[in-house]
Amino acid sequence: MRRWYILLLLPFAGLLYPPLFARETPELFGFPFFYWYQFAWVPLTAGITYLVYRMTRREAAPADRGSGRFRREVSS
Repeated sequence: MRRWYILLLLPFAGLLYPPLFARETPELFGFPFFYWYQFAWVPLTAGITYLVYRMTRREAAPADRGSGRFRREVSS
């Protein structure tokens, strides 16, 4: 299950070293590479975070089911 957390390092690594993306070309819709590269990481990071959340919750879910932690007691 912990191997999914490695994916969370991708956005960090992709934006950690500015000389990697501190250039003007190639342009996308008139925007220099520097800007659109950073902006592309916003939805990409959200998608990665969602994927890691779903995959880690799916594996942890069976142990959490039926614990009764949030059951409301009904009094008669």
